Amino acid sequence: MENLRSRLSFGKKADVKLRKRKSRLYSKEDESLENGVLRARVLVFSVVFRLVNCMLVRTSFVPDEYWQSLEVSHRMVFNYGYLTWEWKAGIRGFVYPLFYACLYKILLLLNHDSVNLLIWLPRVAQALLAAFADTKFFFLIRSLENHNMAKWTFFCHMVSWFSWFCCTRTLTNSTETTLTCLALCYFPLPGSKTHSSKKYLALVSLAVIVRPTALIVWFPLLMHHFWQEEHKLSLVTHNYIPIGTFALVISALIDCMFYKKWTLVQFNFLKLNIFHGVADFYGSHPWHWYISQGFAVVIGPHLPFFLHGCILAFRKYKILLAAVVWTIGVYSFLPHKEFRFIYPVLPFCMLFCGASLTHLKAHRRSAAAVLLVANLIPALYTGLIHQRGTLDVMIHIQKLCDVKGNSTHAQPDVLFLMPCHSTPFYSHIHCPLKMRFLECPPDLGEEGYFDEADRFYEDPLLWLRTSFPYKSSLPTHLVLFNVLEKEISAFLQRNEFVRTAEIFHTHFPEGKVGGSIFIYERH
Repeated sequence: MENLRSRLSFGKKADVKLRKRKSRLYSKEDESLENGVLRARVLVFSVVFRLVNCMLVRTSFVPDEYWQSLEVSHRMVFNYGYLTWEWKAGIRGFVYPLFYACLYKILLLLNHDSVNLLIWLPRVAQALLAAFADTKFFFLIRSLENHNMAKWTFFCHMVSWFSWFCCTRTLTNSTETTLTCLALCYFPLPGSKTHSSKKYLALVSLAVIVRPTALIVWFPLLMHHFWQEEHKLSLVTHNYIPIGTFALVISALIDCMFYKKWTLVQFNFLKLNIFHGVADFYGSHPWHWYISQGFAVVIGPHLPFFLHGCILAFRKYKILLAAVVWTIGVYSFLPHKEFRFIYPVLPFCMLFCGASLTHLKAHRRSAAAVLLVANLIPALYTGLIHQRGTLDVMIHIQKLCDVKGNSTHAQPDVLFLMPCHSTPFYSHIHCPLKMRFLECPPDLGEEGYFDEADRFYEDPLLWLRTSFPYKSSLPTHLVLFNVLEKEISAFLQRNEFVRTAEIFHTHFPEGKVGGSIFIYERH
């Protein structure tokens, strides 16, 4: 009876807790919105950062920055300029300068082809491309690991002094690195959610067209993908061959249009630089240079974090470490070595640096602050001070364009008595001013070959006397490094040349390159 009463009792009941169910639809929408906001924030930050980066790099690095890009583009659009021996030998492709030529053509059609826009627009375009790659790199790491790891890897990537120094320059190496970073986002790394064979292979093919040596970086990655792929035949026949062939054909057609004959620049590039050793003409280093100096300079203050990260993340990302070791190893066997050649492996290294910083939980912020300051100093010094004279001098030369149209003055005639290709040329003055420099093409087996720059530096006074036997043949302006002034002082005094400008270049003069640049004008 009591049991029956208890069952029929209408007294106070205990609260019943209902299980809450989240709507999958709304949670996915919220997550998508959150990702969209984060993507926009990272992109805006990257764009602003790289534009500031662009404006704070006002120095020169290597001649190829201008002579293999902007000078060629200027000639393509405005029909005057100078092409170096590489373009006569057919070892450079027109795909890369064609990009800048399109920008120049737009400026010409809009009647806004001022010299400042011709100089800065290509660099801004390079900065925007780098910012896009930065954003993709952040979300790649976020998909592979977690938000915390992505944040610190992105930090390492953005504060790298060498990336700051290079990424906004109009160098093929800069574009090669940006394309490598983008291609990595679609490569089948362990845990990748954005893998696309067609996309990454298309980007790799474009990188190889821009700079054939990009194949060195990507060779171990391509082999790794082939080894891991279950459907190997399909990968080769549906991806490797069609995409590679299509890229090569497009490159050949574009080069055919501008060379006016069938030219396979990738083959010519390898033949002359690797098999015939023409690159040795521009200097050689011992085999261990990248190991003992080159890599340490490029990765900079990140080096201890990279080594620590290799221990932590070796197992998961050993293919990226293998690509770094392979690239340094291959380039070590080539006599001619430069820092920029190994720049494309820097994004790979940043992943290991990010793993190191993420692991340092107790001292992470202190380590990050040290890393930031240690990179900031060389980034600002090399971007604003070191080797800026060869760009600043062109501002002075550009002012002569106003004199050129004045019939009451002698028409300007500028001679650069400097190591060849020390300065940019017509892309930085944008007027058909009469200018010349000391030429230094390598010996390609042609009859009557001589290196004009070498002959000049053997005996500067003799070269000047024989080149300008009469006063009427003398140039109106001479541009030279201060280390040459004493050697040719007799010539300057005899022909009434007066120094009109002194421009700072570097705190570290070396050999024929002085600390300052002088401009002399004949009176």
